[in-house]
This record gives sequence, C-alpha cells and structure tokens, in this order.
Amino acid sequence: MKKPRIRLPRLNISLAKLTGGFLRRLDGYIIKKFLGTYVFAIVLIISIAVVFDFNEKQDKFMAHDAPWSAILFDYYLNFIPYFANLFSPLFVFIAVIFFTSKLAENSEIIAMFSTGMSFKRMLRPYMVSAAIIAVVTFCLGAYVIPQGSVTRINFEDKYYKQRKANSARNIQLEVDTGVIAYIDRFENYRQTGYRFSLDKFKDKQLVSHLTARSITYDTARTHHWIIKDYMIRQMEGMKENITRGDRIDTTLFMEPADFLVMKNQQEMMTSPELNEYISRQRQRGFANIKEFEIEYHKRIAMSFASFILTLIGVSLSARKVKGGMGLNLGIGLALAFSYILFQTIASTFAVNGNMPPAVAVWIPNILYAFIAFYLYTKAPK
Repeated sequence: MKKPRIRLPRLNISLAKLTGGFLRRLDGYIIKKFLGTYVFAIVLIISIAVVFDFNEKQDKFMAHDAPWSAILFDYYLNFIPYFANLFSPLFVFIAVIFFTSKLAENSEIIAMFSTGMSFKRMLRPYMVSAAIIAVVTFCLGAYVIPQGSVTRINFEDKYYKQRKANSARNIQLEVDTGVIAYIDRFENYRQTGYRFSLDKFKDKQLVSHLTARSITYDTARTHHWIIKDYMIRQMEGMKENITRGDRIDTTLFMEPADFLVMKNQQEMMTSPELNEYISRQRQRGFANIKEFEIEYHKRIAMSFASFILTLIGVSLSARKVKGGMGLNLGIGLALAFSYILFQTIASTFAVNGNMPPAVAVWIPNILYAFIAFYLYTKAPK
C-alpha cells in the first residue's frame, strides 16, 4: 500500500522580496547614477579647462621650445588628475544636484517615498557613493598625484615660469641638539651663504660662537660645508678664547634644500613625506612650514567634504520645485564655489596670520556641516 504524498503549498515569495532585493537594486541604481554623473562632470569640465589652459600657456611653451611629447605626457597627463582632484567637491556637488533634480523632476523620488522609504534611507546610497569618492580622492591626493606633480612642476619650471628659489634670507635653524645656525643671505647659483654664524648651547648657556664671512656647500659630499674667514669665541666660565682662520671644512646637518623652498613644493610630497618634513623642520626651528601643514590637513579635510556637500546637494534637489533643475543647479554651484572660496580665504589667514593650519582648513567643513544639517531638517521627509 503506497503512502499518500503530502504536497506542501507553494509559497509565491520571490528571493528579491525576501531579501529586500528591490532596495538593493535601487541603491545600485542611485550609486551608478551618482558616480556616472560625477565622472561625466569631470570629463566635461576638465576638457574645457585643458583648452583654456593651453590657450593661455601655448605662447610660453613655444617660446621655450617645449616638445609636444613633454607637453602631453609630462604636463597635461599630470595636470588632469591634479585639477580633477583639486575641484572634486565641485564635481560632487554638480553630480548630486544634476541627477537628483532629474529624479525629482521625473517624480522618481515621489515613487520611492510612496513605497515607504524614508529620506534618511534614501541617503544611504548617496553616502556610499560619497565614501567611494572620498577614499579615491584621499588616495590620489596623498600618494599618487604628488608623484606626478614632481614631473608637472619641473616642466613648468623649465618651460613656463621659474618656480625654484634662487636665494633665501634670514635663515635660522637648529642643525644639531643645542646648535643653531644663521645665514643672512644664501645664493643658490653659487651654493654660498653670507654672514654666517653658528651658536652652541649647553644647559641653555652659550659655550661657543662662530662667525664667518661666507659658507659654501660642497655638492660632492652630503652635509659638507666650507667656512671661510671665520672667528670662533669659546666661552669657559669668565674666560674667552678667540680663534681665527681662513678656511675650515665641517659637517653640518643642513643642506640648501632645507631653506630654498620651491613654490608649491608641498604638492610634490606624499602625505607621509609631508608629515616627516613638517616634524623635522619644526624640530629644527624652521618657521616657514605653514603651507606644508595646510596641504597635509587639506588632503584629509577635502575627503570629508564629499559627505557634507553630498548631503547639501540631496537636501536641496530632492524636492520638486517650479524652477526645475536650473534653480537647484544655480544654488548648488553658488554654495560649491563659496565653499572653495571660503577654504582659500581660511588658508590665507593661516599663512599670513596666527590661525593654526589645522583649524583654518577644517573651518569650512564645520561651517558647511551646520548648513548641511539645517537643509537636511528642511528636506522632504
């Protein structure tokens, strides 16, 4: 006798419904739109920027007989990623405003909300996209672009405008523990400094004071200097011994690169190199390092700006308005340009004023984070 078969009822539940696949597909749709529009904006604006840049500089390129291979591969191949990364916040803003306004105009956002999705939940794919852009922006700015900037800036120095400093004045730095060197004027083409002095301190007491007419760097040997027409005063309690001479060879832990700072030299260093350079120069008492500190902190702050500007962009453009995309795009561009302008002003205050570089770089992010939070509270729920 056969056992009766028991047939279980077929459950008409798809895997997509069971796992929330619709939401995941929607996330992928928004991420694809975000990143696609971001890349499209970069290609479009960079193409225009390259045309304008070449029109401005072609006369000097031709005057200095710059070869086309160097123009294309040494300059523009490194100029494009540098420019794209520099204005990444602007491209993020344009991308978010453009495609979100289009979603709102086509009533796609209304359709999302009608399924029960909250505005907070809709932000998730936007923040994932912003995180991808932030990581890529930071890695490019901290490790990849500085290496290309070496080639680009050297090309500009040779064929467009000289960036390398030929002289420096009032140089003072610590070359060893308790040893302070001072050079009144240093000329790079002769590798010679004038009115040189070297002070040695022990327990905060001056024990030796050397003065010399000139000091010349020996390029054949590292940290090797030739001191000419010198006088050394040795302090021994209440006594003082004076020694004079025409020439003395010595090793000092400094080199011309330490004080002949090239314009935009900070752009040629990776973040670990910047951090090491700042620590070394600060320890040696070198004062002209604010631009290096600003560049170091700006690379981190610019990455976080992707999240702030994305939130502002979504909050502005998620609502369907009479003005359409044009109004949202205009407001968004105004905010993006004001962010870049405010960041430049804050950096200027740090260089020329007493504001700490880390504070100056992060002030725009803090201010626009409050703007983002306000717009988020006013956004459609």
